[in-house]
Amino acid sequence: MNKATLVFVCIWMFWLFTTSASYGANQPDASTAMPDNPFIQNPYGREVFSLNGQWTFIVDPYENGYYNHRYQPHEKEGYFQNKKARAPSDLVEYNFDTAKKISVPGDWNTQYDDLFFYEGTVWYNKNFHYDKKENRTYVLHFGAVNYHAIVYVNGRKVGVHEGGFTSFQFDISHYLKNGDNFVTMKVDNRRERDQVPTVNTDWWNYGGITRSVAILSLPKHYLADYRFSVGKDNSVIRGSLKLNAEAANNETVAVAIPALQLSKEVAIGPDGSADFEFSASPVLWTPENPTLYDVVISYKDEEVKDRIGFRTIAVEGEDIKLNGKPIFLRGISIHEESPLTQGRAWSKEDARLLLSWAKELGCNFVRLAHYPHNEAMLRMADEMGLMVWSEIPVYWTVLFDDATVYQKAERQLQEMISRDKNRASIIMWSVANETPNTSERLTFLTKLVNQARAIDNSRLITAAMDTQSSSTQGKVIDDPLADVVDVIGINSYCGWYSDTAESCAELTWQSNYHKPIIMSELGAGALQGKHGGIHERWTEEFQENVYIHNLEMVKNISALRGLTPWILKDFRSPRRPLNDIQDFWNRKGLVSEKGIRKKAWYVLRDFYQEKQTSD
Repeated sequence: MNKATLVFVCIWMFWLFTTSASYGANQPDASTAMPDNPFIQNPYGREVFSLNGQWTFIVDPYENGYYNHRYQPHEKEGYFQNKKARAPSDLVEYNFDTAKKISVPGDWNTQYDDLFFYEGTVWYNKNFHYDKKENRTYVLHFGAVNYHAIVYVNGRKVGVHEGGFTSFQFDISHYLKNGDNFVTMKVDNRRERDQVPTVNTDWWNYGGITRSVAILSLPKHYLADYRFSVGKDNSVIRGSLKLNAEAANNETVAVAIPALQLSKEVAIGPDGSADFEFSASPVLWTPENPTLYDVVISYKDEEVKDRIGFRTIAVEGEDIKLNGKPIFLRGISIHEESPLTQGRAWSKEDARLLLSWAKELGCNFVRLAHYPHNEAMLRMADEMGLMVWSEIPVYWTVLFDDATVYQKAERQLQEMISRDKNRASIIMWSVANETPNTSERLTFLTKLVNQARAIDNSRLITAAMDTQSSSTQGKVIDDPLADVVDVIGINSYCGWYSDTAESCAELTWQSNYHKPIIMSELGAGALQGKHGGIHERWTEEFQENVYIHNLEMVKNISALRGLTPWILKDFRSPRRPLNDIQDFWNRKGLVSEKGIRKKAWYVLRDFYQEKQTSD
């Protein structure tokens, strides 16, 4: 080797070393997960390697693991490197191997007493061994992380996600190794004014990896997305398919619904997508008969199975029609909290118990407030026959005049619909709750409504409003947002925040919109086990009396087509500090945090039994 060649080789090796050494820390932020590929539908119907279980964590309120003392992001020394001291003289001021353990899924607030009120950064780390194969695509899937997540695999940044209640995914094929690996995450649940939701809510700001985590092993080219629906006359099943990349010539995907004896090979277009139809008349999904069909989709060496129901939902005048028949929605609102323990609900068992309570109450409908709930909840609603109102957390006073905030809200709307579009139980998308009546808000929410319809025109659009005005006859629904949505939601706490319970029974509601109305919130607080007179706050008798008279009031609303009183179960809220009564619980539940039913439960149950008999 001559001298010139030797110099060239040395320069080339130096360049290669320095480039590869600095590659992981300085990759550009990925504000959206897998921007070039659609969301992978039905992730747990794929080949899955679960990362649930024990992780280690480090609380980092000053974000030392991310910023240096000049408040610049670390390039090489951040906690994401999961660095180890190799010699006694090495200075490494963190150690995930000796750090405390935390359960995933789970929130940090209820796992450690000293983190009960904590809002800020926590670093998570998971070591694992993986048998990586050639010619496979590997995707890291998160059910939800609250609120801002930066994800690293083996010390290299793979992406960023904002939003605490929607699923996201990163392609980690180039980061995952055959053998020992680690995932490190910076999770930050600080409330900020420009977030969705914003700083002020009425639920607990649970931080952490609150839903399941898994690595999906997929073929190099795979079926990413699909959708099924039924025609309005129930004579055709329509579907669409989307691959993760452009298709080669003459590629096909096999689609089958065995119970209907349907199967076909669907030709994929050059862009990797296809639409198709079956002539079929499936048994339609209803609360009384929640029929689900096994659907099998095969592409290359992967077979994806799902259980899908078929139904139609529409508005005709002031009626809501399920499969062409008018229906009254006997509902209840639910927060995503564990039914019998503290913290976020996430499991099938949690979903089954919460929805069983709703069924025992006489419900055929639930409002999943105030954000998209976990996928297990929606799949369980499919199975149990409960229609669903699903909502994004555009709540109270988000910055309606901020274009960036709008983009965050729209992104969450897209993520909610993308994940759950095949769930027959969902009949309504909600774009907001209790937002102020301003021109900026109307523009903001109208854009969201239009976006929801553009993505999914097979469901109704709604929002919960608390901006009614008063007249000598009672309340007037005059919020211009009512003209935009398909179904008008009304939140009203007559007898709790205003008026007496007895006056509610005579209250009338006027609407000139000729649309169906749902009383999306009504109710009162009570400490389970506290008894007294009907006018003594916090007693079960007070709450019971409010329900009795409010249920008389709703009979005065001619366009009323449903109720979702507030709320099924007591839930945590930092707005509720009253000692020995609230103790940071919102006490409006019909069931206590210990699963014990209050007297108002039986009032609503009897009302629904009567309603079901008379319909």
